[in-house]
Amino acid sequence: MMAELLAGMGRRALSIRDNLAAAYRLLIRVAARLASAPFSAKGFRWPATCRQMVRIGVESLPIVFLIAGSVGMIVALQAATQLRRVGATIYVADLVGVSLTRELGPLMTAIIIAGRSGSAIAAELGTMKVSEEVDALTAMGLDPVEFLALPRIVAMAIMLPCLTTLADVIGILGGVAVAWLSLGIPVANYLEQTLHALLLKDIFSGLIKSWVFAGIIAGVGCYQGFRVEGGAEGVGRRTTASVVASIFLIIAADLVFTLIFYVLG
Repeated sequence: MMAELLAGMGRRALSIRDNLAAAYRLLIRVAARLASAPFSAKGFRWPATCRQMVRIGVESLPIVFLIAGSVGMIVALQAATQLRRVGATIYVADLVGVSLTRELGPLMTAIIIAGRSGSAIAAELGTMKVSEEVDALTAMGLDPVEFLALPRIVAMAIMLPCLTTLADVIGILGGVAVAWLSLGIPVANYLEQTLHALLLKDIFSGLIKSWVFAGIIAGVGCYQGFRVEGGAEGVGRRTTASVVASIFLIIAADLVFTLIFYVLG
């Protein structure tokens, strides 16, 4: 029994080692192609990148707006319940603005995009892998990383900070609606208090997080897509693994950044 347990742990450790090594090799290839693409004869594939930007960013706006507005209203209502007891309801603006820009905006937007676009990246590349389209690109002398992965990674890196910024704004407006309709706080006073509470470091820390989250989502999606084996079942398995791994790494990275920003003050 103990031998089987140890053997299983060993196989799992070897699998993790192999996955990490493969992910590292993909990361190095992406970095090399990203550095050399602007200077190559064909140049960077901006049309493909723009198409991915529309899929990742523009088509995600409705769900991001809906959830960001709802979260802003929920935070405002929960804060108002406590602050009303001490007659400090105006500080709802502080709590909503800071919590959204520092933490909730980047985190919830990244999780939404991981479930929506990260899974789509893994599924698209996985389907191309099992249908041998990736092998066909290699046979034609095209690098699959440059042709398929790079446009998706660049598009994600551009669009996720933009979506995060819009989510922050919509979330704050959700707080405005609650403060005006439920607490009787004038809109001008609420916005003035929000601007007074927010610092540039709050906004920039959220944008830095979102940029790192973008790399995690796109990188994990591409890695899982290129590793697909076994037909449609393999595509489904890798797509699920992409979402689970992305969300885990996003939360872990968020914890690390929060600790760093807390230490730096």
